[in-house]
Amino acid sequence: MKKLTWIGITTTALCLTASLAFALGAGVGRDGTIVGKKGKAKSLQQLIDMYDSTGCIDCHEDAHNDWAASPHARSIYGTGRAAATMITAMKNGFMSWEYSGVEKTKDIKVEHWMGCMKCHLPQLADAEDKVAVELAETLLEWYDAAVAAVKDPENKKALATRDKHEKTLTSLNINCLVCHNRMAITHKWTDGYPQHNVVYGLNDGAHDDEKFTKMKRSLIMDESIFCGQCHGMGPNLELENPTQCATAYGSYMWAYRADGGQESCQECHMHKSGLGHKILSYSDPTMIDMALDFKVHAYASQWLDGSTLRPKAVVNVEMVNRSGHGIPDG
Repeated sequence: MKKLTWIGITTTALCLTASLAFALGAGVGRDGTIVGKKGKAKSLQQLIDMYDSTGCIDCHEDAHNDWAASPHARSIYGTGRAAATMITAMKNGFMSWEYSGVEKTKDIKVEHWMGCMKCHLPQLADAEDKVAVELAETLLEWYDAAVAAVKDPENKKALATRDKHEKTLTSLNINCLVCHNRMAITHKWTDGYPQHNVVYGLNDGAHDDEKFTKMKRSLIMDESIFCGQCHGMGPNLELENPTQCATAYGSYMWAYRADGGQESCQECHMHKSGLGHKILSYSDPTMIDMALDFKVHAYASQWLDGSTLRPKAVVNVEMVNRSGHGIPDG
C-alpha cells in the first residue's frame, strides 16, 4: 500500500513538473527571467510593479527625464487618443469577430490584446488572462468618466475616476526594464534569456543596484533590429488574427539598407538628433528637418483667357525623403 502511495505521489510530482515546464516553454534559462522568478502577474498593479523602473532614476536622471517626455512613457495612453484607439480595436475588433470567442469583456484573454499590446505593452504576455479583462474594464471606465467630465467639469466622481484610471494607464508603458531587460535579447536560444538581475546595455560588469546587480552587453541594443521588434515589418503573422500595423523596420531593411544606407535607428533618433531617450519622430522639429528636404519654386504670371487677363501662379514643389524608411509609418 505504501509503495502504491509513493508511486501516486511521484506520478503527481512528475505531472506538476511537466506542467510547469510546459507553461514556461522551451529553452534553457527561461525560468531565470523576471516573469520566471515572479510568476505571471495577477493584476494590472502587479504587472506595473513587476517592471517598475523608478529605481533607475537616482543614477540615470537625465535619461529618465528624456524618457518621461517620450511616447514610450505613454505607450497605451498616449494623449488619450491611443487609449481610445485601444477601445476601438477591442469593440470593432476582437469583440466583433465571429470566431474570437469574445462576446463580453469577461471573455477577453491576453492573446486577444496582442494585436495592439505586442508593441504597446509587450509585458502583458507576462500576465494572467484576468489582467486582460481588467485592462479592458479600466479602458472602458476611463473613457466613460472622461466623456462625463467633459460634459460636466464639476462632476467630481467622473473627474476622480478619470484621473485614477489615467494614472494606471500611464503607468503601463515601455520603460527602462522593458527595453534594457525584457526586450534586450532577440535570439534567446543562442544568446540566452534576459535574466531577472541583469541590466542589458553596451557594457559588461557590476551594477550598483540591490535588485539588478549585473550589467551585460546586449548584442542588439545599438542595432536597428532592437527597434524592429515593435516598429516592425508589417503583418504580425504569428498572431491567431494577424494585424497590419508598424512597417518602419521593413521599409528600413528593404529600401534604405538594401540601397546602401548604413545608419541605425538609434543613430538618427537618439544621437545625431540629440534627443537621447526622448526618441521622437515626426512630432519633433529636429527630426523633421533631418528627414525631409522640402523645396518650393514659384512665380507669378498672367493668363490671357480669351479677352480676359487672369492672374496665375506657377508652383513647383520638390520633397525628398532623407529618412531611413517610408513616412508615415503606422
